[in-house]
Amino acid sequence: MTHQKNHTQYTPSIIPLPVKLTPETGQFAFNHETIIECDPELKKIGEFLQNFLYPATTFEFNVKIIPPNHFNTNSIVLKLDNGLSHLGLEGYSIKITRENVIISALTSIGIFYGIQSLRQLLPPEIDHSNEVKNVNWGVSCVQIEDYPRFPWRGFMLDDARHFLGKEIVLKILDLLALLKMNVFHWHLTDDQGWRIEIKKYPKLTEIGSKRTSSQIGGFISKNQDGIPHQGYYTQDDIKEIVTYAANRGINIIPEIEMPGHCIAALSAYPEMSCSGGPFDVSSIVGIHKDVFCVGKEHVFTFLQNILKEIMTLFPSEIIHIGGDEVPKTRWKQCPDCQARIKMEGFEDEKDLQYYFTNRIVTFLALHGKRTMGWNQILNDTLPIDVISQYWMFDKKKVINHLKRGRKIVMSKYGRVYLDYGYAFTPLKKTYAYDPIPKKLAPQFHQNVLGIEAPLWTEWVRNAHNLYWQIFPRLFAVAETGWTQKILKSYTSFTSRLHTLSKRLDCLGINYAREKETNPTFLKRLFGIFTILVEPKRPTRNASIES
Repeated sequence: MTHQKNHTQYTPSIIPLPVKLTPETGQFAFNHETIIECDPELKKIGEFLQNFLYPATTFEFNVKIIPPNHFNTNSIVLKLDNGLSHLGLEGYSIKITRENVIISALTSIGIFYGIQSLRQLLPPEIDHSNEVKNVNWGVSCVQIEDYPRFPWRGFMLDDARHFLGKEIVLKILDLLALLKMNVFHWHLTDDQGWRIEIKKYPKLTEIGSKRTSSQIGGFISKNQDGIPHQGYYTQDDIKEIVTYAANRGINIIPEIEMPGHCIAALSAYPEMSCSGGPFDVSSIVGIHKDVFCVGKEHVFTFLQNILKEIMTLFPSEIIHIGGDEVPKTRWKQCPDCQARIKMEGFEDEKDLQYYFTNRIVTFLALHGKRTMGWNQILNDTLPIDVISQYWMFDKKKVINHLKRGRKIVMSKYGRVYLDYGYAFTPLKKTYAYDPIPKKLAPQFHQNVLGIEAPLWTEWVRNAHNLYWQIFPRLFAVAETGWTQKILKSYTSFTSRLHTLSKRLDCLGINYAREKETNPTFLKRLFGIFTILVEPKRPTRNASIES
């Protein structure tokens, strides 16, 4: 499916760009008499749309069930249509005339995505939380047919290095929904903090969620701020956030790091280590030698009990277990780990990590869950249904696993890691990244599930800095995940970005400006060195941001 020839004369301010758009003459104007009509199954989504449109317009937008084979003029119509199976489960159709806005789809999530496109066709002021006067609440007449390129369009938030809190997470979920992104990967544990309540092991949050200081200045700095940092999500918080995400078509995938990046857990339960501790929650970043002991059987009981609570909180089919950057030093020195190697007939400590991973994979599978991990977990003994997430190293191994049928999510660090400064990862570089490896034959392309942009928070301490790192690069990632590759154009993208930036202004969201997102050649030339230091962000008024 392609765009009409006259699409070049009419570029909608929609990100990600739809598959097919045909402009028509005229405009549909919203007013006090406009109603929302929907199929009975879509009443909840109709009320969602009503609640979104009301604050800025103060129009009531009463929600009514569509009469059989008929709908009224001056209405927004939401209807399911079995004839749209060619658009897939997430696709949608929009037809805007002078009389109606008609959004139809095969499924309710398709309807929801159609609403997000309608939202972007409206003036940016629609995103204000209070009444805005003297605005023409109208949308140009148009026909749109749309569906995503990839089934996985994700964003990862590291809440372990710096705890950000529920309100920021909810706002991020709203923005992901606007961009038709459907995965929120939540990195909840690491060396610097354990951020989720586990009732069976209360010390994980009583001890593991607090540290006395934080490293500042970057990876090569030895400076500390001397400021205590703490915070975690209660199980009630988690349930609220999971429901909020589900209502926006977003699946939350929790990540509980193992067997490395676990100093926060070991500070609470040092008996789960090889040495027995003691440990303090780490105030410095990087890779730590102490990891979970694979030789002690009670470690597996501990981790399985944690995962049982995780599985009750998150309905996701997928549980992420990390698995990256696992030093083998302690295992080499540990009598229990060496006994395990001898008993199992392993060659070395590398096999020990494979053994650990496979035991966790088997446990999760017995509970109906599918394991996901960073690409360091890949090995020939790993069950084929385990999902890998590529970020760095061993790309040849990743491609070989794709050829064998394994599903992989692409998160290349130099392109879609949003924690780096714009000198190293400018907006254009992120936009140009394609998740399909160039050397992968077409018959294996379907094994690339899609794209995910991680945001690690070693140097992100507040919402102001968080949003500056994320936006506008996340817009580029969203377009890569949704829009067909043949339709992508950086020139078109940047022209549409201006309108979406105004929307961020209305929402009170900080973002990097155009000069910041595309630094000079000289700055980019030395950009590689900037990853070692804390990103320099402009100081702006953050009072309107949460």
